[in-house]
Amino acid sequence: MPFRIVRNDITKMNTEAIVNTANDHVSVGPGCDSAVYKAAGYDELLKYREENIGCVPEGGAFITPGFKLKAKYIIHAVSPLYMGGDKGEEEKLRSCYRKSLRIAKENGIKSISFPLISTGGFGYPKEEGMRIAVDEINAFLLSNEMDIFLVVFDTKATQLGEKIFPELEAFIDHNYVKEAREEEYGDAYFGSVRPSDPEYEGYLSNALLIERRLRCNADIEERSMKSAMSAPIMPVEEDICDSCMSIADEAEYDECDDEEVFDLWDDEDATLELEKKLNERLAHKADTFSEYLLYLIESKNMTNVEVYKRACLTKQYFHKIKNKDFHPEKIKALLLCVGAKLNLDETKDLLARAGYALSPADLTDIIFTFFIEHKHYDVIDIDIQLEEHGLPCIIS
Repeated sequence: MPFRIVRNDITKMNTEAIVNTANDHVSVGPGCDSAVYKAAGYDELLKYREENIGCVPEGGAFITPGFKLKAKYIIHAVSPLYMGGDKGEEEKLRSCYRKSLRIAKENGIKSISFPLISTGGFGYPKEEGMRIAVDEINAFLLSNEMDIFLVVFDTKATQLGEKIFPELEAFIDHNYVKEAREEEYGDAYFGSVRPSDPEYEGYLSNALLIERRLRCNADIEERSMKSAMSAPIMPVEEDICDSCMSIADEAEYDECDDEEVFDLWDDEDATLELEKKLNERLAHKADTFSEYLLYLIESKNMTNVEVYKRACLTKQYFHKIKNKDFHPEKIKALLLCVGAKLNLDETKDLLARAGYALSPADLTDIIFTFFIEHKHYDVIDIDIQLEEHGLPCIIS
């Protein structure tokens, strides 16, 4: 594979060259720059730059020996400082990748490792930096052959590796079952979970729970009105209607997993707010995939731009979504769920509108489900996990 995204320390990459994020003047910056200097030999590398390179403008690049690194060469990309995005930063960042790759080609380098240039101490937004990196690397590979690695390694990645990803392995072990493909989509809304399954109740969406709870209250109120002249009204806490009984399998509704939802019912304002949200959602029950996605984005006070950037999709692709008859590929639909920061119930609902469901027999679906359940909406981390589990990368 000529282009891969990996989670690693770039100073430990065993490629002919690694790329460093350098300052425009002769000094060592924090983050990747400092790590590279320390691993290569701080004094030797700094002296080489002072004597042979000097100052280089933002967007430029230059090559030095690798000194003590495994890599034979270090290509230093002079990273632009992010100042809001309207000071020419994008073109300078693209130039860093283009010039670094050109220098590598001129020196006969066959393998190279890049960091996400400028996304650390230089402040460039991570998702936007990733999109630019992928654009430039893929453009180069259209007419050149080189093994290219995009290396993601920082404190956050380390913490995720130590805490979240072991949970992912347990999640996969628990959920990855071998079922026949024709049985994967038994229920378009609940995936492969059936009402007879023990976990069925946990997959009920908050909206459906609220809807049944509204019916429950209406049922109780109607029965209470009829019996008001002949018997005392039984408190709501002790009266369970047929709707609630059907949800909880004849268990008391106050034992439901969604306790936070029910705690709000003692608050009249909260009840009205929930009813309003339910009515809004019901008003969109016939929406297409595109219509419902745009509704969800608006309801979460997000912009289209931040959604497609978080999803690592292009503006051109998102523009197609505005056509209500647009039908996305499943992987693109999943990326949009992440970009819009949907919860698991919203994800299932949106996917169903495109004819998809999350399958317990599909490893890609399981990984996406894990990240969405943990509210970790980082496509780069998802992509790394897909690659590490032998699945096709979605970004590269």
